[in-house]
Amino acid sequence: MRELVLRLLPEIRDMKDAGLQNKVIACWQDAIEFRGWTEELLRSIPFTLLAENVKITFIDHVRAVCRMCMACDKVLDEVHGAGKTPVNRDYLIAGSLLADVGKLLEFEIVDGKPVKSDYGKHIRHPFSGVGLAFKHDLPSQIMHVIATHSKEGAGEKRLPESIIFHHADFIDFELVK
Repeated sequence: MRELVLRLLPEIRDMKDAGLQNKVIACWQDAIEFRGWTEELLRSIPFTLLAENVKITFIDHVRAVCRMCMACDKVLDEVHGAGKTPVNRDYLIAGSLLADVGKLLEFEIVDGKPVKSDYGKHIRHPFSGVGLAFKHDLPSQIMHVIATHSKEGAGEKRLPESIIFHHADFIDFELVK
């Protein structure tokens, strides 16, 4: 299962902290096992059920947003000078890879199509994502990114990593909806 997660999300290796990498992998493993997701399904389900005919897959969305976050962090370091922005790169990567992991609990396949599960009708992915992150002892700053990335974060003071992720996530969402 570990190899599957690393195959799906090679950006995990961009984190310097091996312990953090392992915790991110463990969250993904739990989410995949919850419904028995296969690699084929994970690579084919749309990243959102909030729009019709979405061509971007769930995994492609997670990876694209993570890479946009890393690029933004790199540009900020290049322009402002390394260390002048209060961004923890490992937390940014981990948060971006975990922000939507709860969708694997929120979605299910019925008659060959992805739909919102009964669980998902009651618990949106930011909440289940935070639950997975808490279970695996991830830092509160990463749980903050997960918790505040969507409408649930409206009005909250976001940490720098959450600000970057929130905007990158909505860039991808707005372009494809």
